[in-house]
Amino acid sequence: MSPTRRLVFTALASLLVSAPLAVQAQQKLVPAQSSITFTTKQMGSPVDGSFRKFDAQVAFDPKRAEAARIAFTVDLASVSFGAAETEAEVAKADWFNTKAFPQATFQSSSVKALGGGKFEVRGQLGIKGATKEIVVPVTLTQSGAITTATGAFTLKRLEYRIGDGDWKDTSMVADDVQVRLKLALTGVAAV
Repeated sequence: MSPTRRLVFTALASLLVSAPLAVQAQQKLVPAQSSITFTTKQMGSPVDGSFRKFDAQVAFDPKRAEAARIAFTVDLASVSFGAAETEAEVAKADWFNTKAFPQATFQSSSVKALGGGKFEVRGQLGIKGATKEIVVPVTLTQSGAITTATGAFTLKRLEYRIGDGDWKDTSMVADDVQVRLKLALTGVAAV
């Protein structure tokens, strides 16, 4: 093969391989239709909260789930409990310590298709300087141009040093925190 033909062949092969990534790069989070919420228990009673600010970077083709790349960041100071004094408390060092650790992060390591619009997303969740592997079952639904990914998982707050000091007592605040994700995205191919 001549050097010119080899160069043309290499360029065409690169375009064919990178074309799906170019389409995926156009995927955008629709913040107004997305949410990250959680429920914990304080002295046995459920306490609900949410985060007002977060972002996701998604490169995902449902037909090639194993090639997906999913990352998100959560602004921990944007936590909402509906009570200003509680929000001020959880910003402190014993809780989120938002001055030293302003964001929680997630980076996928693998995505596995389970069929029927269901996927298993595995990756690293980092909060307050601690990083742990989590597995999140996710379901995709589509409505017009919007694809919504919903999922839930349980994290152990003490593994992330959320609630240090006197707050380590799990009879006061439960260790388990149920986290629910709803990410509305544009640009995702049909399932």
